Amino acid sequence: MATIPENCRDLFAKKAFAHVATVGRDGTPQVTPVWVDYDGAHVRFNTARGRVKDKNLERNPKVALSMQDPDNPYRYLQIRGRVVEMTEKGADDHIDALAKKYLGQDRYPQRRAGEVRVVVKILPEKIQSMG
Repeated sequence: MATIPENCRDLFAKKAFAHVATVGRDGTPQVTPVWVDYDGAHVRFNTARGRVKDKNLERNPKVALSMQDPDNPYRYLQIRGRVVEMTEKGADDHIDALAKKYLGQDRYPQRRAGEVRVVVKILPEKIQSMG
């Protein structure tokens, strides 16, 4: 396990998007921008059941993500690790908290009827940072 350096933790307080790379069924990478937070041990993002990320991570928990400081694009954080948990428990509250952070709205506005949200927890194994 690797720890997010103190001098990079502020990125998780900013409206910095992460680009998450997963591995598809055919072995090719798939990258998606996501909202993220950090709970002190895990980098977390939220998705919905049935999406490409969800399916890819169910098959292969290896993941990479990068974040860029919105105030200084030459400052970034790259994390490689693995998904240690994908849970529906607390996922609706989590996406609402991310909507508050990124949009300033109390509830996630793109929620669809019948959609099942999932919190994805990544355990960092290798970290690189610049800036």
